Amino acid sequence: MATYEYACRRCGGFEVRLAIGTATETCACPTCAELSRRVFSVPGLARTPRTVLIHREREERSGEAPEVASEVPRGRRTACRPHPALAHLPRP
Repeated sequence: MATYEYACRRCGGFEVRLAIGTATETCACPTCAELSRRVFSVPGLARTPRTVLIHREREERSGEAPEVASEVPRGRRTACRPHPALAHLPRP
């Protein structure tokens, strides 16, 4: 289901939930029954988590001006500990 917006000249805007792709150019206003034209608006990105928005913006910027790495990133290394079950095995 998708939410479609319509604008009535008398009552103002209203929303209608319909199956995707089934919205028509006009729809009857639920208050006054006058035919209202469909309004195209921005998708609801306000509900997108901030971290997702940050990564989207970074991805869009990298298309025009990619970040270039001049060296291999060196992270903090953690010591690999053997699995505790391996301590019971016989040693050569």
